[in-house]
Amino acid sequence: MSSLDIGLISLLCMVVLVYAGLYVPIALALCSFAGVWAIKGSPVLASKLLALAAYDSISSYIFGVVPLFVLMGMIVSVADIGRDTFDVANRLLGKIKGGLGVATVAANAVFAAITGISIASAAVFTKVAVPEMLRFGYAPRFAVGIVAGSSVLGMLIPPSLLLILYGVLTEQSVGDLFIAGILPGLLLAGAFAIAIVFMARKETPLPQKPQEKDLQGFEIFWKITPIVLLVSLVLGGIYGGLFTPTEAGAVGALGALVIALFKRKMTGKAFWNVVVETGHVTASICFLIIAANMYSRMLSLSGVPGFFGDWIVAGELGFWSVLLLYVLVVLLLGTILDSSSIMLILIPLVLPIMMDMGVDLIWFGIVTVLAVEIGLLTPPLGIAAFVIKGTLDDDRITLGDIFRGAFPFALIMLVVLGLIIAFPVISTALL
Repeated sequence: MSSLDIGLISLLCMVVLVYAGLYVPIALALCSFAGVWAIKGSPVLASKLLALAAYDSISSYIFGVVPLFVLMGMIVSVADIGRDTFDVANRLLGKIKGGLGVATVAANAVFAAITGISIASAAVFTKVAVPEMLRFGYAPRFAVGIVAGSSVLGMLIPPSLLLILYGVLTEQSVGDLFIAGILPGLLLAGAFAIAIVFMARKETPLPQKPQEKDLQGFEIFWKITPIVLLVSLVLGGIYGGLFTPTEAGAVGALGALVIALFKRKMTGKAFWNVVVETGHVTASICFLIIAANMYSRMLSLSGVPGFFGDWIVAGELGFWSVLLLYVLVVLLLGTILDSSSIMLILIPLVLPIMMDMGVDLIWFGIVTVLAVEIGLLTPPLGIAAFVIKGTLDDDRITLGDIFRGAFPFALIMLVVLGLIIAFPVISTALL
């Protein structure tokens, strides 16, 4: 049996194990070990090769950006910055028809520029925005759909954990990926806001009411200043050349901690919970990256990427055909797998092909992340919907209602994805 045959069998076994419900990193690691063992004929050599892959995957300095940005996002959530952002956005936009929904999108966009975690956005704004929208007459399905749709901005607007993961997997500049995500993120937020204004005509039967307590100038300043300072500190430092992304993560985490202490939101118990949760998330991501690196090494040894590249050339498939097929596969996998798992499975497989075609890997990263994020809103696995259901204390709203409410926003994401594919300059203009 040739190395190629072993690689293809390992790939098939991995897919079967994932569909059977095995945790994706475990499936990747097991199939990688078995594949290298079969190719090299020695379990000891396979163990050494995969141990080296595990070390190489997380020993890089750039990997330090992961726990630091996770820590910053966790602290920001504890400090109630999401609630403050929504209060200010609601004060500025809440008087127009559908204004609460637009305020939710605007607040999510700002919150995304601090946390970079879609799940955190979904949890925070389910608590903050959904009760307000229901109180002002929004249809329940529409309210949860707005939160589900706008939560995906957390993985596109920098800093983004998915962009960091993509950068680690492809050895691309995380700073360039962050810059490339700005315009697509703003475009998506703008598209959401416009759609909400139009949908609000039938989804908000009650007239918009003024807030019971209107924020005054000083209160707005008090709520918005920490947000502006933190965003300016992190993103301004990166784009101004003052910090590397890793250093910016450390500075941002420290800045978030200072803000939380100043607001008296960070107790000893809360800090311990933040540190423990950061450790859990970081360990999970670490395991994912190690397994993906093992998988990539096995594929390289087997020659599977070269085989697919030759097959594409022999079949005379053009770049657009390959790209559209790739996006379709990502969207299909999004119905059954989480975002990180999709990238871990597909990126090592398609990266050599895209490099041979001379594709701009920064632009390709934005396309990948946006396509992957659509999976957060699609059944049966749409994680954002499950987070909202788990956070929402309202038995009247079912999981099916959340998926149906999020469907229009998934379609909007598809349209924006098409625009970014057709006009790559949207993501590369600022580079």
